[in-house]
Amino acid sequence: MERQTQSYLRKLFGRRGISPRHRLGQNFLVDLNIHDLIVEQAAVAPGDMVLEVGPGAGALTSLMAGLGARVLAVEIDPGMAALATEAIGAYPNARVLNVDALASKHAVQPEVLEMLARGREGRPYKLVANLPYNIATPLIMNLMVDDAHRPALAVVTIQKELGERMMAKPGDAENSALSVILQALADVEIARVLPPSVFWPRPKVDSAVVVIRPDPARREAVGDLAWFHRVVREVFLYRRKALRVVLAKLAPEGVGKPQVDALLESLSIPGSIRAEALSVPQWIALAAALQQSWGDVKPTEEEAEPEADEG
Repeated sequence: MERQTQSYLRKLFGRRGISPRHRLGQNFLVDLNIHDLIVEQAAVAPGDMVLEVGPGAGALTSLMAGLGARVLAVEIDPGMAALATEAIGAYPNARVLNVDALASKHAVQPEVLEMLARGREGRPYKLVANLPYNIATPLIMNLMVDDAHRPALAVVTIQKELGERMMAKPGDAENSALSVILQALADVEIARVLPPSVFWPRPKVDSAVVVIRPDPARREAVGDLAWFHRVVREVFLYRRKALRVVLAKLAPEGVGKPQVDALLESLSIPGSIRAEALSVPQWIALAAALQQSWGDVKPTEEEAEPEADEG
């Protein structure tokens, strides 16, 4: 198959009477060297099971299928799904599924998970994709907090700003629930920063190839992942407030500030600290102590200020 350069895509789209749809985050990676870099970082090999979301016209899909990987490509746009299907026509080991990868902000489409489960047959899989910007955070978060469907490795092209947020450290303004949860479960690194010029149409921001390597030992240290996820998200909804104030707000009936202060003192965590200043080990210790002492937290209130794109 001919490699999908910008000129190739322009001619192809012109013949089909279609054009990139900004609403769906369609920016096509047209630097062929970056396709090779992504495949190299993911160590795509014969027999691998790969989930790709947002394949566009199927350039990366056909490259991975040609290496012998079994690829499930999920594409919401019917026109692009048709092009991707044509691109993989010679590869029975690849399939395009024309659905939205997300059932909601907090859930992956069940059909995607079912097909992925059938394809991987209980074995690990990799998430390898040039992700549409608008679904990158919820897709990655939903897969990472799901023990049954967490990838063994993820290599994704996303906004550089989002990649930096994933790697934010305690005290950084960019530190968020996403940062904490990903770093509690995995190593995260930026393999390459990508300028707008490697895409067509050109986005207005830099992008990055980000590698996420889940670590089973880190997952074990977290303990009850659903509870940890909930505590981190709830507390970050009030990120501008002192931790003791936030916990008092979220505490069950009968638990007041004196009990909150005592719990924080037992963990050597200052009550005046804010969410973004806590380290991952502190978050893990805090969540475990809250579960043991409280067993529940109140649902967030309407005046909370949720962070954008926080899964």
